[in-house]
Amino acid sequence: MALAQGVDSLLTESYALLTRLDLPGAYAMLEEALSRDFEHEELLCALKCARWWLDSRERIELCKDPLEAGDLCLTRWRAFKDFMRRMSVRSERPILAFKHYAFALALSRYALLEKPGEASDPELSLRLGRSYKGIGDYEKALTQLNTASKIRKDDPAVLAELADSYGLIGEARASKALFREAFYINPQKIELDTLESDSVARLVDKAFEHVSSAHEAAEWVPVYGELMGVFTVKRELKPMELGKLKQSVYEMETELGSDGSRRSVLLPRLINRYFWLADCYINRREPKERIDEILLKIKLLDPNVYKLYIA
Repeated sequence: MALAQGVDSLLTESYALLTRLDLPGAYAMLEEALSRDFEHEELLCALKCARWWLDSRERIELCKDPLEAGDLCLTRWRAFKDFMRRMSVRSERPILAFKHYAFALALSRYALLEKPGEASDPELSLRLGRSYKGIGDYEKALTQLNTASKIRKDDPAVLAELADSYGLIGEARASKALFREAFYINPQKIELDTLESDSVARLVDKAFEHVSSAHEAAEWVPVYGELMGVFTVKRELKPMELGKLKQSVYEMETELGSDGSRRSVLLPRLINRYFWLADCYINRREPKERIDEILLKIKLLDPNVYKLYIA
């Protein structure tokens, strides 16, 4: 029992070193723990994680450009997530510790680019916000992301990260409204694997049950957001926005009718446009015939979606 307690203490100390970005020190601590217990499951998981990141850390340190180095940290985090899925022995605590390490390492690189007193760069603010969110500092994440959103009001990547941060602090209404907006503007600009809030995570999982690629899944997220009652916070469209919506619907219908090469993307995107149009007609108390026309179009595109939508 004393031996096991010693291993647990060493594990805790190694995770503390990771928060200070001391990966070599953390690894040495884990090696010490291994000399005491060769079968401790959490320790074995942590060692595999540490060995993986030692190699990645070498690649990151070769990057002299802070922006490139920070981006590489997050690229390696995505690769690490794939590595974890294949691990036979997994434990939650080391995975969370190395997640914090990856985002804190990225943050340490991006922070070098901040220039006090100068106008904020929205791209840098987005990266800083994403990194703060990754280490669990949601207040600073929101500060950075709100700064980016003031400059890029219609940037779906910024809106999605902002929505995710609000979701993680329990601000459900703001989160749902911003997610709905972001996925309407352009799902392809949203990085699904950086989203963590429960509501959108369920939608992403549901989308991947329907399709296998992230490219297509992104388009189905807002469809399931409507069908599963997640994207419930809606706003009234301005006349110009309604005109643009109708124009985009016409263009997508035309392309689908003449060329099927982008059908896998256009079909769910057009369905989402129909949802927005139907909501607009309902809010404006348009004649029932106009709403029925939209419902018929949804039915012809995807009968299963139609059934769920009217249920």
